[in-house]
Amino acid sequence: MAVVFTLFLSLLCFLQLAIRTHAAALTTAIGANERVCFYADADKEGEKVGFYFAVQSGGSFDIDFEVKDPTEKLLLDGKRERQGDFVFTANTVGEYSFCFENDMSTLTEKLIDFDIMVESEPRREPPAKPGQIADQTSALEESIFRLNGMLINIKRTQKYFHTRENRGFDTVKGTRNQMFWYTVFESLAVIGMAVLQVYILQTFFTKTGRRYKV
Repeated sequence: MAVVFTLFLSLLCFLQLAIRTHAAALTTAIGANERVCFYADADKEGEKVGFYFAVQSGGSFDIDFEVKDPTEKLLLDGKRERQGDFVFTANTVGEYSFCFENDMSTLTEKLIDFDIMVESEPRREPPAKPGQIADQTSALEESIFRLNGMLINIKRTQKYFHTRENRGFDTVKGTRNQMFWYTVFESLAVIGMAVLQVYILQTFFTKTGRRYKV
């Protein structure tokens, strides 16, 4: 019976963590000289807001960003940033804005991968009954919180390698295009030189001079 009760409390703690956290992981394309904003609501004061972004492709892999609270107060900003990972406390209830601006590019489109997460500050409640069951529940809660932290770290590591993979692919794609156009230009140059040499030789041997009749 004690084991069943302990498992029930563990499941309840896990569900509570899942309910307290809501996130939005998105990927968007931002054109040249374009500004795009996204919004997330904080239902109460003291909630933790996580904001992650990474430029996957386009130009020098940089973007301008800014984060504002419901009163239009600037909380975070950056110029020509490749990626960022921030956590701040929502001191004002309302809608927070997360904006990206690609004004440094005139032709290049940027592909942005970002994640906005809003979660309540986890508060541990004291056990209702002292004893062995309470001790087991406390240990399980600590394990759950540690596992939650480890999963977050694994998620960030996956995002990091995903970003590196996309940037590497974009670099290889750009290098391949450069090599293609270089090869085309080189081929056209060789053909042009061959045609010019044939023309010069043909002109040299077909050149007529003065004829004298004896």
